[in-house]
Amino acid sequence: MLDIIDTHQHLWNLDRLNLPWVNGIPELNRSYKFTDYLRAAENSGVTRTVYMEVDAHPDDKQKEIDDMTLHCQADSDEMLGMVVSADPGKPGFTKLLDINSNNSFLKGVRQVLHNPEQAPKYCLTPEFVQGIRTLSKRDLLFDICIRPGELHDAVELCRKIPETIFVLDHCGNADPYVVNGQRKTDSSSTDTTFVHSKESWQKGIFELGELENVYCKISGIVARAEIGWNAATLAPTVNTCLEAFGEDRVVFGGDWPVCTLGASLSQWISALKEIVSNRPTVVQEKLFNINAERLYQL
Repeated sequence: MLDIIDTHQHLWNLDRLNLPWVNGIPELNRSYKFTDYLRAAENSGVTRTVYMEVDAHPDDKQKEIDDMTLHCQADSDEMLGMVVSADPGKPGFTKLLDINSNNSFLKGVRQVLHNPEQAPKYCLTPEFVQGIRTLSKRDLLFDICIRPGELHDAVELCRKIPETIFVLDHCGNADPYVVNGQRKTDSSSTDTTFVHSKESWQKGIFELGELENVYCKISGIVARAEIGWNAATLAPTVNTCLEAFGEDRVVFGGDWPVCTLGASLSQWISALKEIVSNRPTVVQEKLFNINAERLYQL
């Protein structure tokens, strides 16, 4: 069986962390623990994971790091690192990194940029850019989770700071039904967070793919899968990302438990395996484990 490193594995204990965003998503408004993840990943081929922060309340960011550090120590054969929550544009950014500078499990940082309250172009403010610049000196990467209509901002950010390694989350938050042509751009909804056209998304993906300091995480899109979906539904999005970034700058992410809004973790893995099944074995291995091992220094 193909060895899989899941580079985007969430956990949350609502008795420990305040996650305001789950209040509006009943399916996710409960605790998800590591034992739950192991059950979901059983027989899927996942052997190692990298924890991804869960956009907890600012007061709980250090608590989240401390809790996940204990997990990494206890589950040293499975959870091998973590990407933590920190806002590069805020004054406390450097202090938080300093406090955790001796934590060998720390691999990178993410600040979610697609929240409705997040101002457009925030990632291009001088403070944010300066915060990102400091990451390379600490050997940390930055995960970009941005609105698909703002991929051009991600391109500008990544061009400004070539010394920092960036990872684009969730195929740029693509709507797989827009990419595969089953749905036209729909801006009639009051929530335009994830609205984009096929052409604008493709342009952003290929521009990011040209930058050697940017990786693409093949993740997230299955959470938007609708009843009746199959591998062919997602294939155009996956294949575009693989074409844009090449075989050496793509990694797999499960996005559990958020993925369960559309499919189980094992269903997502099976679909992705099917999509890449005709590619050389070494290309599949790079996607599912080799690239992640190098990127996160596991």
